Amino acid sequence: MPSSKAPDTLNSAPQTQYDALLVNPANKTALTPEELAQQLADVDVVVVGEYHGHHGSHLLQSRLQSALFRLRPEQILSMEQFNLDRQDELNRYLRGETGETEMIEDAEAWDNYRASYRPLVEFARRHDLPVIASNAPADVVRCVGRKGPGYLDRISDTLRQKLPAKPFMDTPEYREKFMAAIGASHQADDTMSERMDNTYKAQLLRDNAMATRILQARTEHPEHQVLHVTGTFHSENGLGTVALLKQRAPEISVAIVSPAFWPWDVNEAPLENNRAKGDFIYFIQPLPDEFRDAQREREAMTARFRRSTDKSCD
Repeated sequence: MPSSKAPDTLNSAPQTQYDALLVNPANKTALTPEELAQQLADVDVVVVGEYHGHHGSHLLQSRLQSALFRLRPEQILSMEQFNLDRQDELNRYLRGETGETEMIEDAEAWDNYRASYRPLVEFARRHDLPVIASNAPADVVRCVGRKGPGYLDRISDTLRQKLPAKPFMDTPEYREKFMAAIGASHQADDTMSERMDNTYKAQLLRDNAMATRILQARTEHPEHQVLHVTGTFHSENGLGTVALLKQRAPEISVAIVSPAFWPWDVNEAPLENNRAKGDFIYFIQPLPDEFRDAQREREAMTARFRRSTDKSCD
């Protein structure tokens, strides 16, 4: 069994891809998941960011889920990894009406579901906890990115009613972060090209959908604590989904647990460089490089883009 004791020093680098060094940046102390849960027990929404597919992120999420449950069994699991139009298919699995492979196919679960998200869903299922499919439908997001916000006028009324009434709410800080992340340069008048603006709108649709689903879940399950798992870009620095939650429901309390890669050179001051990412930070080992060959990387990216554009938005 892994030790439940917090590291004695913040210089204790994660030793494996499963390890996470959990830190409270306010007082620079290391924490165990159980100690973190004690500090979060009264929070309405706990948002745990992740690097998709990183074992350290997913193991920490699972440990925190069970630790929070022991203190506050009224818990909701909200997941970016399921799209909101597949809630019925997910519910059928939670009720025991379908098997796991059927659910993975019917609910269009992510490819790494078994390796990364099975423990979270199985814990919720075993304890009869709600699991919320919170992301916007992938096909709709893709087509908004290609065609623009007006694409929402072309989808069915049934699906449109499941999406946020205001699907493109944002904040200036998030726009700046997004544009910096995708390498776009601001024009002199601080406007974006139509293509980049559409891509940004697609991102906003995801964040607004997740914020909407979290608030709906709290309405349907009063007094429950929401544990929301999501890619870190959607939550770190209090932006994205978190900013929208605070805009729409300033009365609720939200805590952000964000990942950061531990540098091999500790002189890089890992805590100081990452402390603004969340209320709590967990350090994990960097992921290996996908490519070293630039040509192979370009070919892979081209193939991924081609697969996306092969699907019609008409």
